[in-house]
Amino acid sequence: MQSGIETIQVFVTGGTFDKEYNFVTGQLFFKDTHLPEMLERGRCTLGIDIKTLMMVDSLDMSDEDREIVLHNCRKTPCRMILITHGTDTMGHTARVLAGSDLKGKTIVLTGAMIPYAFGNSSDGFFNLGSALAFVQSLAEGVYIVMNGRCFHWDAVRKNTGTGFFEAP
Repeated sequence: MQSGIETIQVFVTGGTFDKEYNFVTGQLFFKDTHLPEMLERGRCTLGIDIKTLMMVDSLDMSDEDREIVLHNCRKTPCRMILITHGTDTMGHTARVLAGSDLKGKTIVLTGAMIPYAFGNSSDGFFNLGSALAFVQSLAEGVYIVMNGRCFHWDAVRKNTGTGFFEAP
């Protein structure tokens, strides 16, 4: 972290963003987060603190998991928070965060439709960069950033037909 730069807290929860592919079985699985490598490849000079909270598919995320995310958002002294999350239920987690007492914090959730481990075909690198830019420039609140666009948490839906996030 560089001196004088406000720290961005990044919480990792898993999702397609961090999935690995077993070429023998064809199964997707979790190992470690790709965030440090992605930030290094992107030559990121921001002050960032990465904390892995869990490595789960968002369809398997429980209410207790969302409470862990909420607890950590409350606990961090950082006012800028980025959460990597699976795309299927990031809206559920955003609702929990928005309905709590997180005054003075800007929270951005982002994810990927294609795992970062798939290389150039992944949207994860682009979504991470966009989310980092938005978390620094938005007013306090909870947002979802996907496909280069930013949405207020309750004004977005995942179009399962196109694979893009859009206003309802």
